[in-house]
Amino acid sequence: MKLLVAYYSRSGNTKAMAQAVADGVKKENVTVELRDMKDVTADCLLEFEGFVFGSPTYYGAMAGELKRLFDESVKIHGKLSDRIGGAFASAGMMGGGGETTILSIIQAMLIHGMIIVGDARLQHYGPLSIGKPDGNDIDTCTKYGRKVAQLAKKLFK
Repeated sequence: MKLLVAYYSRSGNTKAMAQAVADGVKKENVTVELRDMKDVTADCLLEFEGFVFGSPTYYGAMAGELKRLFDESVKIHGKLSDRIGGAFASAGMMGGGGETTILSIIQAMLIHGMIIVGDARLQHYGPLSIGKPDGNDIDTCTKYGRKVAQLAKKLFK
């Protein structure tokens, strides 16, 4: 079993969050690959049982680099069904569209038939950082990575 944590980051904020999510997956003894979006293709998604995608917020939606991947993934439509999905984002300010960014990523994964990981106690849709992630944000990302990995272990024994 192998999970992918993929991100796009200009400032380094989303990259720091991605590293923390990947660290959480590792704490559950699950194999994880951390990749920049430039190193992710639709075909390579078939190598993984689950994915967590991270993006900065651009006009309340995912970055074009992630959207490109989802547009390209039409060619593998149906082949990601029942795999695990999760999302996280960074935003410049409260009310700046961070949650809608996460939801735009989740929406694309749902169209693929994926099982989405939410959280009733932490940030419900997925981790969100306002500006540079602080210690609490990094902790939330690590916990989210653990939660994704725990579900993967249950589903893909």
